[in-house]
Amino acid sequence: MDNGTIRAFFRSVLEQARIRDLLSDEHFSVDGTLREAWASQKSFQSKNPEDRDGDGSDFRGQERSNETHASVTDPDARSYKKSPGDASRLAYLGHVLMDHRHGLIAEELVTAADGTAEVDAAVLMVDELGGTQRITLGADKGYDRHGLVQDLRDRNVTPHVARKRKGSAIDGRTTRHAGYAMSIHVRRRIESVFGWLKTIGGVRKTRFRGLERVGLHFSLAATAYNILRISRLGVA
Repeated sequence: MDNGTIRAFFRSVLEQARIRDLLSDEHFSVDGTLREAWASQKSFQSKNPEDRDGDGSDFRGQERSNETHASVTDPDARSYKKSPGDASRLAYLGHVLMDHRHGLIAEELVTAADGTAEVDAAVLMVDELGGTQRITLGADKGYDRHGLVQDLRDRNVTPHVARKRKGSAIDGRTTRHAGYAMSIHVRRRIESVFGWLKTIGGVRKTRFRGLERVGLHFSLAATAYNILRISRLGVA
């Protein structure tokens, strides 16, 4: 199946949920997760063939970055670490926009792994939702960025983003509402979505190469998750 076919399938499953009043039109959460690429660290070699030394196995002590190096087996993969204490690995990022009513995946997206991918994907997925009604979007502290918060407000989206201790873009006009606390609580359910996608859907480490194929696999896994979730609600 190609990307258009899989996306149409994903949309048709969502439409069935919407017809059965299982999908919220107002309240969502967003998050991203690391997807380890089907490529080893040895494959992350200099982009200049003349600078490559052997099979790439002796890379310790070298300065390597995405600007100067790329995987020779999966050029779309990027060297990335989700947290400061993590080791870098070749990876993609999978993003999910979760509905708050029943925890369905309302939008999904795979991107290259970089420092702005999560906030960029959040805006893209909000745009894919369409509609003109005001919605809320829950997210963790990693999304507490002034540019993103303004982009969301420009789109009639109330950013229910967990606040950083210093320099937060979220002010009292948002946090004083009871809905903010509810979103902060409900957004944690998105970890259960990622848990299923990784353990059952097989997206923890992709067995595909290239952004398009990795994205197709993620879309299929997200569709399967929604089908199973709908069936467990007793309306399949």
